[in-house]
Amino acid sequence: MKPVQRTDLLDYVTYETERERMRAEVLAIKAPRRVHLAGVLTFLFENTATIRYQIQEMIRAERMVREADIRHELSTYNELLGAPGELGATLLIEIVDAEERARKLAQWLELPRALYLRMPGKHLVRARFDERQVGDERLSSVHYLKFDVRGEVPWAVGSDLPGFTAEVELSAAARAALAEDLRSDL
Repeated sequence: MKPVQRTDLLDYVTYETERERMRAEVLAIKAPRRVHLAGVLTFLFENTATIRYQIQEMIRAERMVREADIRHELSTYNELLGAPGELGATLLIEIVDAEERARKLAQWLELPRALYLRMPGKHLVRARFDERQVGDERLSSVHYLKFDVRGEVPWAVGSDLPGFTAEVELSAAARAALAEDLRSDL
């Protein structure tokens, strides 16, 4: 996917006037790219529009005006998109009960290594992730993943972590959205 350019961003005052319209557009873009697994994991496959929205929200929330700060946000968030042929996703571990969440984040240290996309030929593409998000005693509840699908559209997302095995087939809308994102690399 094409990275967000500095010229794609609005200043936070102008963004404020466009925010509701842009938010509605991005929520519609995110909908087919949001995949739930086993009731506790949510994968949000990112694209240029979703990343632009995240950057705009950071600029707004922090009232950024310094060019260096804005460029830092651009660099940080664009990294989530991955290289051509890859899919980037934000993984949210969504366990409501605080005690259960703390227990699972400690038990699931190997979870990022167990996440995959199942491809049309049935082979698995494992997630790449930032090792800094896995501590010695617990996971972060948010992870940024990349999958080198080599431009192919996956048909399922899953986990084969012992004690937490699950797989969900991607909807036709999700596959179409990811195909569109992968085509935007060309």
